[in-house]
Amino acid sequence: MRQERFKMEREGLVEEGQEVEISERSAVTGQYTYLVEPSVAMSGIYRTSERIKSRKGVIRRIERTEKGFYLIVEVEE
Repeated sequence: MRQERFKMEREGLVEEGQEVEISERSAVTGQYTYLVEPSVAMSGIYRTSERIKSRKGVIRRIERTEKGFYLIVEVEE
């Protein structure tokens, strides 16, 4: 299991324990970003060696910070 962090702008779009779909966005540069669908939250940038292979995950925590909300999503790798 692997846990990844996604930035969410608005509260209340998803709940802890919810299963979510993850889509991959790639650039020609070999860098990747990921979305929790339907465009609920976005990841940071990943290199090719760090790619998230799973397309589904479970929200383990929702963190509220000064900069916004973060989802901690657990995926199987």
